[in-house]
Amino acid sequence: MQKEFILAALTQDGGGFFSLIGKNWIVDLQGFVREALPKIIVILIVAWIMMWVVKLITTRVLHVAERHSAQPAHISQVRTVTGVIRATGVVIIVFVAALEILPLLGFRLGPLLASAGVAGVAIGLAAQTIVKDCLNGVLILVEDQFGVGDVVKLAGLGGTVEGMTLRRTMVRDADGTMYVIPNSQITTVANLTRGYSVATINVSVDFSADPDKVMALLRKVAMGVREDPAYRDVFLADPTLLGVDAIKGSQVIYPVQLRTRANQQWAAMRETQRRIRLALEENHLLPGDPLRVFGTHGASALPPGIAAEAVANKPDPTAAKPNETNPFESS
Repeated sequence: MQKEFILAALTQDGGGFFSLIGKNWIVDLQGFVREALPKIIVILIVAWIMMWVVKLITTRVLHVAERHSAQPAHISQVRTVTGVIRATGVVIIVFVAALEILPLLGFRLGPLLASAGVAGVAIGLAAQTIVKDCLNGVLILVEDQFGVGDVVKLAGLGGTVEGMTLRRTMVRDADGTMYVIPNSQITTVANLTRGYSVATINVSVDFSADPDKVMALLRKVAMGVREDPAYRDVFLADPTLLGVDAIKGSQVIYPVQLRTRANQQWAAMRETQRRIRLALEENHLLPGDPLRVFGTHGASALPPGIAAEAVANKPDPTAAKPNETNPFESS
């Protein structure tokens, strides 16, 4: 009985409450379709066109770099930059489109923007390191300090760069360990493969060898590797012999420098060291020893007078010891 009374009250006056709600809803829907909906459609179309243009430009730049650049590191760097530009552009376009669409849907942006401003300040204070990482990452990419594939030393760690983003750099060392370095910690960059690489081989030869003959032998071996068809394209210049660099004991150091293409010095250096080892053995040249003192024809390395005095004063281990007296024994 009570339910019938409520329904009668709601449906009185020619349709009553529900009829009024339906009419208001239809009027609001007509106003939305006539005024707001076309604007929303235009905003979405413009946003889609702008995202398509950003994607088209970044893809075009990447294709041009792949067509005109033969360096994988440069192509990887361009791919990183274009990816960052594309993602940043899409975020900005979506954000601006949302700001234009929300008021058309009835949302008030004043309180929302005020709340977002307070939250942005709090997040900015808590994420200062992330901001520093991104800013330093932008500078690294713009200044081309290093790229993917370069052998570098960053923040006290060395290895090959395997990946780069605005926030971090991934470096893998010789034993396979992967280091993830925040870009804000990169203050000094040591790029070991920028432009070209130099490998220095310190050849140790005994003091008794004639330096001129050793230099001629090393030059012959190094040029043999330089002219080898397997390594000819790796070298950028003829090997350089610096002469006698140091003398330690019976060890004489002869540095040999090889200038090669970036990060391609290892195979040529190993082959040169192998041939030097065989050439030294073939010419009966001994390796030097910093703990051995060189002597001529087996004689002592000391001057004659000092050597004779040392021999004369050397005690005979087979001689009988002199009688010893105990100073604490009473006479």
